[in-house]
Amino acid sequence: MLLADAIDVIDGTVTNIAAPTIARELNGGASLIKWLGPAYMLAMGVLLLIGGRLGDKYGQRRLFLIGMGGFTLASAVIGFSPDPVLLIAARVAQGAFGALLIPQGMAIMTKAFSRDMLAKAFGLFGPVLGISSVGGPVLAGFIIDADLFGLSWRPIFLANIVLGVIGLVIAVKILPRDDDGNRSTVVDGWGSGLLAVTMLGLLYGLIEGSTNGWSAVAVASIAVGVLFFAAFAYRQRTAPHPLIKPSLLKNRGFTSAMVVGLVAFAASTGLFFVLSLFLQEGLHASPRTASLGLVPLTLGLIAASFAAMGGLVAKLGRRLVFIGLAVSLVGCGWVLALVVHSGTNVSLWALVPAFVVIGIGTGLCFTTIPTVALGDAEPDEAGSASGSLGSIQQLASAIGSAAVTSVFFQAATSGLDQAMKVTLIVVLAATALSIPFVALMPRKAPQEPGH
Repeated sequence: MLLADAIDVIDGTVTNIAAPTIARELNGGASLIKWLGPAYMLAMGVLLLIGGRLGDKYGQRRLFLIGMGGFTLASAVIGFSPDPVLLIAARVAQGAFGALLIPQGMAIMTKAFSRDMLAKAFGLFGPVLGISSVGGPVLAGFIIDADLFGLSWRPIFLANIVLGVIGLVIAVKILPRDDDGNRSTVVDGWGSGLLAVTMLGLLYGLIEGSTNGWSAVAVASIAVGVLFFAAFAYRQRTAPHPLIKPSLLKNRGFTSAMVVGLVAFAASTGLFFVLSLFLQEGLHASPRTASLGLVPLTLGLIAASFAAMGGLVAKLGRRLVFIGLAVSLVGCGWVLALVVHSGTNVSLWALVPAFVVIGIGTGLCFTTIPTVALGDAEPDEAGSASGSLGSIQQLASAIGSAAVTSVFFQAATSGLDQAMKVTLIVVLAATALSIPFVALMPRKAPQEPGH
């Protein structure tokens, strides 16, 4: 389970560093840079809820093996892709198989481990995922600069073949058998389809419009996305077995948390990607230097996450979300001031303290929002709520990467320093607008039984 989650985190973050090199070598331009992250996150977010249901229906072990095998094969296709179209198609497939793979871990461990073992197991995920989120992009930078066997960026994804085969062998040998599953489990295919068209329409219109001009196709694509979102919302209210329980959508605290989470995850993911682009394209840092330059941000994020889970969430509840958003605003404002003062002549060392502050604010939000969101949920709603929040996080990451990079490239015609300023102002405004919704979130995180 740890290996599967680590591979997912690594493949979700390496394109932050590798995107400019990949786009340059495959002649993909700005549109390829914009699609590299969202293609993966879109497929993951749309299918994450349905992946969990399929595991219940056909058996978690079977879905885990299918997910790991497909993820490995898609990684190989990415590593050998000769053109942008095949690369993006393979990234979508990678995200889709990841959505089959990731949800099974929690269910398998809950069935196989005692309560004490489960607590110890969950305690390992934070460090492993933290190391993966730092190590993945840093390793990507070193691999690109090393140009192993003249393959440039390709070994980043080809390494998944080795990791995937190891994961498959271990899984076949030790995962408990549950191949029967529960065939009575109902999977809402219509709801999933409507959500998929919604996200594809919105993202395609956003990226096409900002890259090639706001033509009728781009506007129509966004309109289709909005229309299908309305249909998805109606489906969730009327379907006998919806992907999201209607009672959750009526829960003011939960829906407010989803709004805050959507904005926070989208703004942060998009900002991280744009900061990497600015370091490489604006400050002319090599991939290795850019990846090392972002390490302070990631370390701040990990430290804040551990501090939050170490007791701050239980003690402060939604106030910690206020604090996290405020700290993020300070960090973004700090970077904006540096760019306004020095433009593309700003040094990496000058950015380090501001990056740490951004990381701390983001870490507090990323950890606290999903936890506090469940504060008013009933016990029988917990599974649906957790799955919904996981999907929201992935979809928000896809929207954020597309939207924020679109803003960056749209403003880049006036210079990369101007592009960075405009992007930071947009992120600051979006974050500030989400703050009033925090007051509507549950006051506290869910309490242990008996408290």
